[in-house]
Amino acid sequence: MARVGLTPERLAQAGAELADEIGFDAVTVSEVARRFDVKVASLYSHVRNSQDLKTRIALLALEELADRGATALAGRAGKDALTALANVHRDYAREHPGRAVAARMRLDPRTAAASAGVRHARMTRAILRGYDLTEPDQTHAVRLLGSVFHGYVDLESAGGFSHSAPDSQESWERILDALDALLRNWPTTPPR
Repeated sequence: MARVGLTPERLAQAGAELADEIGFDAVTVSEVARRFDVKVASLYSHVRNSQDLKTRIALLALEELADRGATALAGRAGKDALTALANVHRDYAREHPGRAVAARMRLDPRTAAASAGVRHARMTRAILRGYDLTEPDQTHAVRLLGSVFHGYVDLESAGGFSHSAPDSQESWERILDALDALLRNWPTTPPR
C-alpha cells in the first residue's frame, strides 16, 4: 500500500526539488522513492513511470514560470516588459536549474496544449504587441526571444561567460537593449 500523503502533485514537487539538486535527467521514480523512503512499487499508484513523473515536473515548472512571468509583467509594456520577462527566465534558471531544464521538455501536443506553456506564448505575444509586430513576424520574434533567453541562460549556467570580461550581467543588459532595438526596427517581411 502507498504511504499516506503521497499524491501525484507531491511526487512532482519532490521530483522538481530533486531535479534542482541532481539534474533533471537523473530524476527517476526510484530516486523519488528513496527520498520518501518507500518502495518504488508504492509510487506506481500515483505515476505510471519515470517519463510520467518527468512530464509532471515539466508541467509544474511551466506553471511556476508562467506565474512568475504574469506577476513580473503586470503593468509593464515595451522594453520594461521585455526585460521583466527575460529576467524571470534567467532568475528561475539560477534558482531552479533542474526545473528550468524540465520546462523545456518536449511534451506531446495534447499535454502541451493544456499546459502553462500556452500562457508563456500569450505573455510573449502580449509584449510583442507593443512592438506592432503582426504574423508571421510575431511568431519569428517569439522564437527569437525564446532562443536568446534559453540559450544565454544555458551558456551562463554552464560557466561559458565566467572566463572573460565584461561581466555576464553587463552582456545580458546589452543583449536586452539590442533585442529591444531589433523589435522596434523589425525588418519587413521580404516578398516571396
